Amino acid sequence: MTWTAPEVDRRALAFVGDERTLLQSFLDRSRDTLLWKCQGLNGVQLTARSVEPSSMSLLGLVRHMTEVERGWFRQTGAGERVGYVYCTESNRDGDFDDVSAADAEADIALYREEIALCDKAVAGLPLDCTVKHPRGGRGLSLRWIYLHMVEEYSRHLGHADLLRERVDRVVGY
Repeated sequence: MTWTAPEVDRRALAFVGDERTLLQSFLDRSRDTLLWKCQGLNGVQLTARSVEPSSMSLLGLVRHMTEVERGWFRQTGAGERVGYVYCTESNRDGDFDDVSAADAEADIALYREEIALCDKAVAGLPLDCTVKHPRGGRGLSLRWIYLHMVEEYSRHLGHADLLRERVDRVVGY
């Protein structure tokens, strides 16, 4: 039997709440939407590339966001000393370039696990917590990281829309 990405029930956005609740709600909705764009597709479909010379695919986006979540929340925000999963100094684009249809189920499971670890890592930190930017060393707040992550997902969800439409003509947000 061929594995396909499971169905996703996207969480509803919170319209009322404190700042942390609203930031987390937008982030969670974006995370769910990326998985929603993958639902029902098999590994081959998830690794379908956009257009030359891009190496972007839906699975590549999942892998990329695994790295981005880890980098911003765990490494930068919480100061955890964890390495990247797919990228290295000698292979900076491993998240996009080294996708394999055979790894789709494991890659999506790892993305879900990373989200849980990221949420746990910063749960006790105030939004005003200040950390150093990984490039340049300037100070930035956890609030900035949340906003940046919503921005990052927004950009890549646009890519996911086009990739999904290319694979099977499914559109919609």
